[in-house]
Amino acid sequence: MAVNQELKEMLLNSIPQKPPFRFIDDILEISDDYVVGKYTYKKDEFFYAGHFPGKPITPGVIILETMAQTGVVTLGMYLEFKKGNPLDKITLFTEAQVEFLNTVLPEETVLIYGKLIYYRKNKIKTSVEVKKEDGTKVAIGELAGVGVIK
Repeated sequence: MAVNQELKEMLLNSIPQKPPFRFIDDILEISDDYVVGKYTYKKDEFFYAGHFPGKPITPGVIILETMAQTGVVTLGMYLEFKKGNPLDKITLFTEAQVEFLNTVLPEETVLIYGKLIYYRKNKIKTSVEVKKEDGTKVAIGELAGVGVIK
């Protein structure tokens, strides 16, 4: 389901990660059981200087963070919002099993697809897939987190 601008801005502004460590630019779709986000890795991201000098490649841990911010944090916040709860929690990782399938270079855009596995007792688990704009799979996995009060 497409996201109206007001909901999109509210969710994006509520994500606890902020630049330079926020890796979601846009929420394209969201519902009770899935989310689709988008991020473009800028050529001046802080991590490219050392990973790797002269041949920058997006670190796997940054791709994992991108997956979590869309597939766990954003979807979890949306579900809390739908229940009428304030968006005042920080989601902490509890589990991640990810397979990396391709590299992402500076200036490439990825689409992040998160599908809900379960959401109960303040814990969320999702299946997340990252693809480049041309459909090339970058990473797949299952991630979980738990919301804690700030």
